[in-house]
Amino acid sequence: MAKEYSRTQRVADQMQRELALLIQREVRDPRVGMITVTGAEVSRDLAHAKVFVTLMGEASDAAIAENLAALKDASGFLRVQLGRSMKLRSIPQLHFHYDESVRRGVHLSSLIERAVAEDRQHARDDED
Repeated sequence: MAKEYSRTQRVADQMQRELALLIQREVRDPRVGMITVTGAEVSRDLAHAKVFVTLMGEASDAAIAENLAALKDASGFLRVQLGRSMKLRSIPQLHFHYDESVRRGVHLSSLIERAVAEDRQHARDDED
């Protein structure tokens, strides 16, 4: 019987929760803005972890790059803190990536709203 919820997935989920708290409470770098940890993927050998983050509010490319650089600089500190809170033999190397899905979702929602508004306008024009 195959496992439906693998160990790497459980580690990734716990790491996501812990990193969200650590970034919010412990990272004192002024370059780090309002960051949300949206996901984490851990390699099968638990050596590397991709951590996906988004920025609250309007995020320019420069702000994204600055926040990712700050998180990269803080990754050693975050690994130590994860080692204290998670009971793992070794803590994965952290690789931070910007999660484009939120930005894409907002863009698609605005396109859909615009198309619906145009359809309503065409329907009103046809009635007149």
